[in-house]
Amino acid sequence: MKNITLSADEGLLQQARRRAGAEHRTLNDMFRQWLDQYVSQSTASDTYDTVMKRLDHVSAGQKFSREQMHERR
Repeated sequence: MKNITLSADEGLLQQARRRAGAEHRTLNDMFRQWLDQYVSQSTASDTYDTVMKRLDHVSAGQKFSREQMHERR
């Protein structure tokens, strides 16, 4: 496991330590959990790619011109 150094306001650190202690956990453990959740979240581009793969079978049937695409009825 790699050690890292972070900077934070002392008051904020005290509050975080108290909260972690109230949950019978260490601040280090809480940070590891947050970091794991953070990197596990889907980004907008991941979501877009997933949707586009699901819609791969959809076809408009023809290519539309710019004028056709912006035509209002």
